[in-house]
Amino acid sequence: MSRYQSKGKTMYIFYKAADLRSHLEMRASSSAIGFIPTMGALHEGHLALIRTAQADDCYTVCSIFVNPTQFNDPSDLEKYPRTPGKDAELLAKVGCDVIFMPEVEEIYPPGSDQDFEMDFNGLDQVMEGVFRPGHFKGVAQVVKRLLDLVDPDKLYMGQKDFQQVAIVRHLIRVTGLPVQLIVVPTVREADGLAMSSRNVRLSPEGRRRGPAIYQILLAAKSKATNGIPSAEISREAMTALSDAGFEPEYFEIVDAETLQPVQTMQEARKVVACVAAWLEGVRLIDNMALIS
Repeated sequence: MSRYQSKGKTMYIFYKAADLRSHLEMRASSSAIGFIPTMGALHEGHLALIRTAQADDCYTVCSIFVNPTQFNDPSDLEKYPRTPGKDAELLAKVGCDVIFMPEVEEIYPPGSDQDFEMDFNGLDQVMEGVFRPGHFKGVAQVVKRLLDLVDPDKLYMGQKDFQQVAIVRHLIRVTGLPVQLIVVPTVREADGLAMSSRNVRLSPEGRRRGPAIYQILLAAKSKATNGIPSAEISREAMTALSDAGFEPEYFEIVDAETLQPVQTMQEARKVVACVAAWLEGVRLIDNMALIS
């Protein structure tokens, strides 16, 4: 354990789960525990989750753990930015109470049974699941492990990772975990680019091109409002992404609950457009509600 002082407040940093649990059980506070799981390289989007938990009067616990089981591409894992010192400074400035920064062996102890199987009812078979096989199994595995260790009252996640949120919501429902999932709206740069830890890998030119994703999503929303069929919207969006210099993987218009494609906006209570595209070797994702 270590301590970090900022503005007269002490933030605790724990590296061992046992020490974290001891602290959380001994703290003299009746506040609910609000948990924010991250992989570090923090930005304003992550800090918005902390602030939302604080507004809910939670004792805030933020984990920083680059989870190897959710990377199907070893080079992507290797390239993932790691900035623990900067992350700690940012969290201290916003008044986070606790950071949990475990090593891999702490989350997945040697010799322990780490097999994880769950039926996701098809949520893992579309969009990200097509292009990143095994990704959501790794996500569910680490979230379940972290929730077991932290035992929070509330779990805060960002809407930008829309499919991931759907997977975690399903995990909570199926396992009966006693935690409330709070989804916080996507935080964007002034030009509309969704904040992401991966954005720092873009060149100045790539950063200039990046906001085209947001503009294409806005165009899709306008077309959906005007009754244009989903297939046509998706096809035009894929072309627009290519014209803007991206290598698009998908632009899907789906039922927000099942994540299955819809043909018309009347097929679901809430319809969302989800997109993934490569730019300069950086994979960017985003989404926007079309009908809600």
